[in-house]
Amino acid sequence: PKELVLEEARALVSEGAGELILVAQETTLYGTDLYKKKALAELLAELSEIPNLQWIRILYCYPEEIEPELIQEMKRNPKVCHYLDLPIQHASDRILKRMNRRTRKEELKEKIALLRKEMPDIALRTTIITGFPGETEEDFQDVLSFISEERFDRLGVFPYSQEEGTIAGAREDQVPEEVKEERYHTLMSIQAAISEENNRDLEGTIDYAMIEELEEGDNDTVLAKGRLKSQAPDVDGNMYIEDCGDKVKAGDIVQVQVEQGFAYDVVATIVE
Repeated sequence: PKELVLEEARALVSEGAGELILVAQETTLYGTDLYKKKALAELLAELSEIPNLQWIRILYCYPEEIEPELIQEMKRNPKVCHYLDLPIQHASDRILKRMNRRTRKEELKEKIALLRKEMPDIALRTTIITGFPGETEEDFQDVLSFISEERFDRLGVFPYSQEEGTIAGAREDQVPEEVKEERYHTLMSIQAAISEENNRDLEGTIDYAMIEELEEGDNDTVLAKGRLKSQAPDVDGNMYIEDCGDKVKAGDIVQVQVEQGFAYDVVATIVE
């Protein structure tokens, strides 16, 4: 229930948490079982009223369930990060159908275009499965072209794992392990290049960053490690501030300017 979520959120913030991450098997469907309607936008609005809470991040949202109310709440609410994790899993209509996915490639492109139109600074993350049973070279090429065109900010790739007792696992048209691995490495290589270009485009821009820890750098300097507002913990890259001295401590949210972008990480300086 919303009251329990708010209570737990207040407790976390009171203990020092500056960011809350909302994640579920299908986060955008929050409220449909309790209130018979989608209530994620309302929950975001109420969470944002918690004092000292800085950021709210939403993970794992099926594209077809992202509705205008949620987009508008993300736009108007300064505490909600312009960040979404869209687990599309594939981009071949034939394989999407086999996966029992409701959204097809053109619909995915339309939803991504809408999100970027409404929030030009949004960071989009997705995941792709390679070697799903029956995946042909043509299907894989559909994925490659889709990823190259849409240029996701973050992307995870996982070779399909055959699970006993599942419909897909019982199919006879399993993709050989070596083909899965080859396709995995091909996708990761393409995404690494896209990520590096995207991060280089950030050079010179100003953003907010959360400091997570301080490390000892070279020549008795202090290195700050953290994340930009466009980076989720654990699954995305990091932001580093070299020779930050005693200007920051763990848990601070500071304004930074990105100086260098790499494949997954960025180096920044504090904006005084």
